[in-house]
Amino acid sequence: MFREGYSELMKKFDVVFPPEGRESFTYEEVMDMIPEAEVLQSMYNFPVDKNLMDKGVNLKIVSNYAAGFDNIDVAYATEKGIQVTNTPDPVTEPTADIAMGLMLDVMRRVSDCNRRLRIPGEISWKLLDNLGYSLWGKTLGIIGMGRIGQALARRAVASGMNIVYYNRTRLAEDIEHRLNARLVSLDELITSSDVISLNAPHTSHTHHVINERTINMMKPTAVLINTARGPLVDELALARALKEKRIWGAGLDVFEFGHKVSEELLELDNVIITPHIGTQTHDVRNEMAAFVSRNIINFFEDKEISKVNHL
Repeated sequence: MFREGYSELMKKFDVVFPPEGRESFTYEEVMDMIPEAEVLQSMYNFPVDKNLMDKGVNLKIVSNYAAGFDNIDVAYATEKGIQVTNTPDPVTEPTADIAMGLMLDVMRRVSDCNRRLRIPGEISWKLLDNLGYSLWGKTLGIIGMGRIGQALARRAVASGMNIVYYNRTRLAEDIEHRLNARLVSLDELITSSDVISLNAPHTSHTHHVINERTINMMKPTAVLINTARGPLVDELALARALKEKRIWGAGLDVFEFGHKVSEELLELDNVIITPHIGTQTHDVRNEMAAFVSRNIINFFEDKEISKVNHL
């Protein structure tokens, strides 16, 4: 990690970083160190479970370096009196950027054309070849209308798109008006949207929200975008639909099986895949480290923090 973002924290705490050249500690290394620690900064893919927290006899706060927190047993942390925080603010705009970028890429076949142009004789320049779809006038369905969903909606509205959304709770009327967004049922969103973007956390209710049934309800010209969590999508069902051209395409920044992309997806030209780069910018990495640091410092100074659980 860039150390610059942790400069304030290092002035006030004894901070133990992974050895030079390594991105993170192993779970076993953290288990060995955790009895002495009052603070754990976890990453989105590092499991903070019951065993770890039981061994963290001095642990007071887990500051997660991510907006999501499904890697943490929040209920058990609350039971143990351990505060859990996250970093929602820094990740909002860059993740919405990636979702918008994937949408444009898939609909206008940017990466597809780029790839074929590099292969001699692979691409045609005829008037009706390389056709894609315009964003203007299309309907974007957003599943999960939190910070990132709303940030994506702002970008889509500027591109002339109509917004429908599915969410646990309805947005405030002024936000709906500003985004020209309409709350609909999940089934209506699936059937009416030209583009479906997943921006929800992974829970028992959202697991495989995109599955064989919902894919079969989509328009044949539909595009699926996932920058949220991989298990929201039944990846093999999606791969089959893309291969059989039952939907137009997909843009995926996250995958059901973590860092392992299904072979079935790798063989397809109508899916654009990126290695979870939603927050991968120099600016955001330092901003997230600073946000994590402020959560920790403010917790001990009894100031405002980004709380996940409420003790």
